Amino acid sequence: MNDCLPDVTDTWQGFEAIVRDWLRRYGYREMRTPILEHTGLFKRAIGEVTDIVEKEMYTFVDELNGESLALRPEGTASSVRAVIQHNLLYDGGKRLWYTGPMFRHERPQKGRYRQFHQVGVEALGFAGPDVDAELIVMCADLWRELGIAPTLQLNTLGDIESRHRHRAKLVAYFEAHQDALDEDAKRRLHSNPLRILDSKNPAMQALNDAAPKLMDELDDAALAHFDALQALLRANGIAFEINPRLVRGLDYYNRTVFEWVTDQLGAQGTVCAGGRYDGLIEQLGGKPAPAAGFAMGIERLLALIEAGGRAIATPVPDAYIVHAGDAAQAYAWQVASALRGAGLASVLHCGGGSFKSQMKKADASRARYAVIIGDDEAAAQQVTLKPLRGSAEQTRVEVALAIEFLKQATT
Repeated sequence: MNDCLPDVTDTWQGFEAIVRDWLRRYGYREMRTPILEHTGLFKRAIGEVTDIVEKEMYTFVDELNGESLALRPEGTASSVRAVIQHNLLYDGGKRLWYTGPMFRHERPQKGRYRQFHQVGVEALGFAGPDVDAELIVMCADLWRELGIAPTLQLNTLGDIESRHRHRAKLVAYFEAHQDALDEDAKRRLHSNPLRILDSKNPAMQALNDAAPKLMDELDDAALAHFDALQALLRANGIAFEINPRLVRGLDYYNRTVFEWVTDQLGAQGTVCAGGRYDGLIEQLGGKPAPAAGFAMGIERLLALIEAGGRAIATPVPDAYIVHAGDAAQAYAWQVASALRGAGLASVLHCGGGSFKSQMKKADASRARYAVIIGDDEAAAQQVTLKPLRGSAEQTRVEVALAIEFLKQATT
């Protein structure tokens, strides 16, 4: 778990503002779901034989009613549950997004915590490769805006029939090489053999490289979908690498899967991942409907931005109001109210002190201007504006003129 102190939170808010505007431009609408869900939701959606459900999910029994509950480890299952529960697809497809904390009991490392935060995007009710391409292209747009350059890995998992054929061949292949399997692979052999291909154990790499390829089992429809997606990405200038071992760690994916990865954050290089999950809505009790989406880790993206030497613009006050004298103090409250009413972020000095000490506080606040009020200004119903950044001269004006000046100077 990790605290976000004010300076860090300023950066988060700057990032979140960029993300909200980016999603608005693509027509996605925010949805908010509970942090707690019934454990069975994630077992059905993610798969019982996955690392998330088997090793990482925080679950407990509610002592009041005996229900098994879980802190959400990801956001897609909750989003789909809400869409089904509230019948959101009754009038056609929906473009939705969410953000918030997720929880997994895994080894903490740079940019990865047991409570972590994601932005997730879900396009529900759209069947074609065009929405797959939209999801990837919109990520590329965001990376450009953030000044980062993760690379795109792409694969297709085909449909259920091709995966069944591939599964049978995988099991037979790995059974013929039992002596070369590590303990994790042996455990997955009959429950989830596809995940063996995603092993990070170097001793398994040669064996996995020679394993039967899912691509060889794809039917014409899945191949056509994948070919059309690649054509759309090329037409939009999106570079990608096809990675036949990219399978993702959640069971609900089919056809398109993708990851945006970097080598700047150590071994765990994925900063965003997603794909198509056409069977999940029906699997969770809804009417069959296609779906696709992705999720990105906020902590990891911020770490990647920092690793590249970039910074996200953070908000600073427009004005810091310093004052000395009884009349000045009373007038300062009126001035602060007027500035805030005009939409200007204004910090009113509290705690007394000399003008010199207050000006030090004003400078440390990162405000653009100091609004100085002494008893002379109070008597004249004026303020003195002093720039805190740059070399412009200070000037004494009426409050209405100060407001207009600050609005122009801070836009």
